[in-house]
Amino acid sequence: MGEVTRVLLISTYDLGRQPFGLASPAAWLRRAGHDVTSVDLTRSKLSEDAVRAADLVAFYLPMHTATRLAVPVIDRVRAINPSAHVCAYGLYAPLNEPVLREHGVQTILGPEFEPELLAVAENFRLKAEATGAAEATGAADATGAADATDAAATRRVIPLLPRVAFITPDRSDLPPLTRYASLQVGGERRTVGYTEATRGCKHRCRHCPIVPVYDGRFRAVAADVVLADIRAQVAAGAQHITFGDPDFFNGPTHALAIVDALAREFPGVTYDATIKVEHLKQQAALLPRLVATGCAFVTTAVESFDDRVLEKLEKGHTHAEFVDVVRHCASIGLALSPTFVAFTPWTTIDGYLGMLREIDRLGLVGAVSPIQYAIRLLIPQASRMLELDAVRARIERFDPRSLTCIWKHADPRVDALQQRLEQLVGSRLNAPRDEIFARVWEIAHEAAGAPAAPRQPLLSRAAVPYLNEPWYC
Repeated sequence: MGEVTRVLLISTYDLGRQPFGLASPAAWLRRAGHDVTSVDLTRSKLSEDAVRAADLVAFYLPMHTATRLAVPVIDRVRAINPSAHVCAYGLYAPLNEPVLREHGVQTILGPEFEPELLAVAENFRLKAEATGAAEATGAADATGAADATDAAATRRVIPLLPRVAFITPDRSDLPPLTRYASLQVGGERRTVGYTEATRGCKHRCRHCPIVPVYDGRFRAVAADVVLADIRAQVAAGAQHITFGDPDFFNGPTHALAIVDALAREFPGVTYDATIKVEHLKQQAALLPRLVATGCAFVTTAVESFDDRVLEKLEKGHTHAEFVDVVRHCASIGLALSPTFVAFTPWTTIDGYLGMLREIDRLGLVGAVSPIQYAIRLLIPQASRMLELDAVRARIERFDPRSLTCIWKHADPRVDALQQRLEQLVGSRLNAPRDEIFARVWEIAHEAAGAPAAPRQPLLSRAAVPYLNEPWYC
């Protein structure tokens, strides 16, 4: 087998779930004989001994919060072990390449990272073997060969998306599922596992961070691999599975084959998935299959009730079509968990109030996570939002600390409202949803200088399943 590379895989945040982005590469690396330690910093402390022992330290960056939290940890790792090769991989790694390079990251890999990360680890094996051979023969150029290997790895950026033959993830050294976010169904909590049936997305919504990397492409994970991963997590105690696909219905035949098999093998295990409003509308005839196979709820990115904003975001649906979806899903007993980009350059105070009124009118108060009321449009450097003149006109600068383009609304009252709501939600992350909505309702009416209007009777929160991780992105 040759020399073993000591690899330290680090996750800083992954929406309160056991990190798939550690378990998947761990399986590849261990299969090749490398020594892998996985650390989820949301559940464990970073051991300086583990950092010092590592040849390769790789940070999993699947989202904005994970990347922002990783930057100071990268600095710490380099201070503890300057000789370690530092890699960043996942969706947000290529999006933030300039900042990551400034902090000493040597290798940047995209979201199809497993074989490329293995190749980086293999470079160390080759280096060690070349050094050992040189020491045995007294060759003078061994150092140069090793330096060349390091230089190649340092320059390596993966611009394309290879088709990966995925294998079953290895979760053996991650904290147990019971330490992660759970599914709340009334007074019952269910242990949650996580897997991915596809990666990427065939759509190009303008604001989506997936688009600059995948650009309308998606990759399917073989059904037997997905089911093997689910089987292992059920054996570890999972009672519910989250499918983390950006859109579960990019390949509806593939998705339904998996949930049909899941329901046959584990009829008591429920699941949730993310599906575009556009697909929920187009594939309405398939939705009863989701209910029949144990779908607890579907997350869907509504973003706005303003058709003008939806058009600018290129969402592919209208306000009226979402209303149709809500009514159809209610009629078949499929719960929805809508998400929003509540604050954009086109948001008005009256428009924000209209959003709240529509959430209330449609009986969705219990279905909307409170953080959704304060979500402000994030614009990374590579975002398609920068194609719009109106957006570029609002941007002041790129901030390397927040990893976003800083923009201000033309109406200062809108920014003030967003900041006030963000403080409210941030200070009460685990408060009942109906209580937060009532306070948001009051604050928004105050911002508009209008008395709070009467509301619809509240839907019982206990009737709406949800994952109890309060943050979002």
